[in-house]
Formats: sequence, structure tokens, C-alpha cells
Amino acid sequence: MPRNLDITALRSFAMVAEAGGVTKAAARLHLTQSAVSMQLKRLEESIGLPLLDRSGRAPQLTSQGELLLSYARRMIALNDEAWGRLTGQAFEGEITLGVPADIVYPHIPRVLQRFSREFPRVKVTLVSSYTRRLHALRERGEADLILTTEHTSRPGAELLERASLVWVGAPGGHAWKARPLRLAFENNCIFRASVQEALDDAGIPWEMAVESETTRTIEASVSADLAVHAVIETAAQRHLEVIRHGGALPELPEYLINMYRADGGPNPLVDRLAEFVEDAYRGAPDRALAAE
Repeated sequence: MPRNLDITALRSFAMVAEAGGVTKAAARLHLTQSAVSMQLKRLEESIGLPLLDRSGRAPQLTSQGELLLSYARRMIALNDEAWGRLTGQAFEGEITLGVPADIVYPHIPRVLQRFSREFPRVKVTLVSSYTRRLHALRERGEADLILTTEHTSRPGAELLERASLVWVGAPGGHAWKARPLRLAFENNCIFRASVQEALDDAGIPWEMAVESETTRTIEASVSADLAVHAVIETAAQRHLEVIRHGGALPELPEYLINMYRADGGPNPLVDRLAEFVEDAYRGAPDRALAAE
């Protein structure tokens, strides 16, 4: 006789995996820790298989837990979609998320995917632009949540990461050895002035070989080994390579990746999206669960 998996228990199990532990999962589900722990226990008993390996310092998903997590996410998403369409009680609306082009990857696609699963009837508009413009959009009420790359934090900032700026060029390229050093930057790129100042301080001559309004033009020029560029280290594109210059180029300054919410009071949809962004930057694990 077929046995049924409890959606409520699956939801707790999936949240534990995403949040990194029972404590955080319970807070997000608005349940007690004991309630979440009990649901996990019942789920393991119902299928007769261990989902968590608790023998080490930090509990981990077992191989059976990994497999169930894949199914659980799909079942929860389908359940929520069906419930929303049948009852008309799902969230509806639109959110605008602003992110500088150079930090869209690697985190934002995963964030948007998670949000879409939880709120399939909410439209998220992604605006990719410069930090200065994103601040302006937020101040005008045209963006609900923005990420920025900047030297300092403005009032209301939530620090996500301190990130190093690094030199990038074509894989195996030689443009970084040329003098004057050929640079490629967007006209409004916030890193442009920092790079020029670092080169001036180091006494290295440079020229702005490629200027453009679009990131794609810059990436194409750099990947063709016509010039070099600078990006946040964690956001380096696969078709570009961090330059191992051995001191031939100056070290570049550190930047802050900040998050700002729109003014106007609490918004549960914006708060949930912000929570997903924070999880992505913290590297909230799916397999390794943090110790409680």
C-alpha cells in the first residue's frame, strides 16, 4: 500500500537544509525548535531511513537525505503553486531588485530561483546598473531592494561581504605586461577611478584603450587580450582570468558589497527576498548543516 509523505514535515526538512540548522529553520517557519525536530524525527520514521548523519560535530545530510531534498523542493513548489491557484491566496505583486552587473553572478540567479519557487505569482524585475544609479532608483522609490559595490556604507546599509578588487585579463593573455597599461572600463564604473589612482601611485603609465556604456563590450575586449580590467574577485567571469602578476601591477582596494531596502516600512516580500540574498552570501549549505 502506498505511503504518503507529509508536506509539512518536508517543508521543515527542506528549510533545515537551506537555513543550515534547526534553530534558524524554526525561526523562519515560526515554529519551536522542538516542533521542527519532531517533524524531522517523524519523517525519518515514516520512510525508515536516516536523513541526517549526527555522528560528527556538525550534522550532515545522508545520501538518502540528499535524494529526498531534491524531491522535497519540487513537491513543496508544486504544492504551493496548486494551493495558490486554487485558493487565490498566494502573494501577488511586483518587486524591483537592483544589482550591479559585475556581481549578478554567482549568487543572484539562485536567489531569483528560490524566490520564484516560494512566490510564483510575484514578478521580480532585475535591474542591472551602476551603484550610483541604483541608489538614485531606490531614493526615487523605483527599486525595492538594491545591492551595491562601494568604499563606504550609507545609512541603512546591510553589509553582505568585504571583497577584494582584482586584475583580470584574457586567459593566458599578455596585455597586462604592456606599458602604458591598456585599460578597459565602462564610463560610469565605480572601480575606474580606484584603478587609475593605484596605477598613478605605483608610477605605472596607463591609457584608457576601451570605453563603453556596456559590460559586454568591455568583457569582449578584455577576453580578446586587448586590455585589462578589474572586478570583484568573487565575481570574475569564466571567460576572463585573474592576473597573477607577481607584483608587476599594484594591489587594488577592498570594496563593500552592501544591501539597501526601500524606505516605506516593512514589506514581507522584500524581507523574504533580502533573506535569500543574505543566505546566498553566507553560503548557506544544502549538505553540511551548521552545528546548533
